[in-house]
Amino acid sequence: MSLWLAITLIVVALIVGALLGFFISQKYFKRYLEKNPPINEQMVRAMMTQMGRKPSEKQVRQVLNSMNQHK
Repeated sequence: MSLWLAITLIVVALIVGALLGFFISQKYFKRYLEKNPPINEQMVRAMMTQMGRKPSEKQVRQVLNSMNQHK
């Protein structure tokens, strides 16, 4: 009887730990994305300007589409 209780408690502890880990990591990842957003049009324009190019709207869209295809 004691063996079954021990096995059950271990399994329950593993399940609870997995669920807690999932929700904590999900919350952490959302907070991380809020602080460090993925690249957007303004960032692409700034990078191209720093490289000495005057970006057109078409070039910016091409870069964003290229990056989105690789995700």
